[in-house]
Amino acid sequence: MSVIERTVVLIPARMASTRLPNKPLADIAGLPMIVQVAKRAEEAKAGRVVVAVDEQVVFDVVKAAGFDVVMTRQDHQSGSDRIYEALQKADPDGKAEFVINVQGDLPTIEADVVRASLQPLLDNPSTDIATLTVEITDEHEKTNPNVVKIVGSPISETRLKALYFTRATAPYGDGPLYHHIGLYTYRRAALEKFVALGPSPLEMRERLEQLRALEAGMRIDAEIVHSIPLGVDTPADLEKARGILGFS
Repeated sequence: MSVIERTVVLIPARMASTRLPNKPLADIAGLPMIVQVAKRAEEAKAGRVVVAVDEQVVFDVVKAAGFDVVMTRQDHQSGSDRIYEALQKADPDGKAEFVINVQGDLPTIEADVVRASLQPLLDNPSTDIATLTVEITDEHEKTNPNVVKIVGSPISETRLKALYFTRATAPYGDGPLYHHIGLYTYRRAALEKFVALGPSPLEMRERLEQLRALEAGMRIDAEIVHSIPLGVDTPADLEKARGILGFS
């Protein structure tokens, strides 16, 4: 089978959002946001696209738009747990070897960014999880604890081997700092291992789930891209996304 046939793109969509109620259904350019995200994932041509929802109204909207959709529990403690449940339902026979997790609030994400997240796994069989990063150019972001930094060892001009993730300003000294983009691509076996692990000490201290993998000895490589996808978390973000996609 081709890589595309061995890959599933899973998009989690949760209705519970305090800053933007009913976020998955927010109208952007005449379509619900979750449908816009699914369309971006489809344009990437990286694999089968499946949306994972937790309420019937979102299920019906996604189904009516022509996309595969599965219902997941509402009580998951983490996004990776939801993704794993969705994978089991969408691919019970275990045909998918790679799982790309595209967050359901990235309606303007570019196709090449989605595809880039898979490349580290294709290039190195010892890499368990792949993710994305971009060099920080805004001085304020370097000290902002809401901007997660990746401390990595350069593998090439376009890739880092992740050594740590932190909300602090790191590493110390001269040189670039990198903003972590929370889009992950897993080997199926790595996702299964990850969700079986309990929360780790550094994960709980930094409030960063990916540290669980590093503490367990799993390898994460990060592809360096040139832009940060717009995450829609607030009404202001929603207006930005509408402007980008031609609707206000």
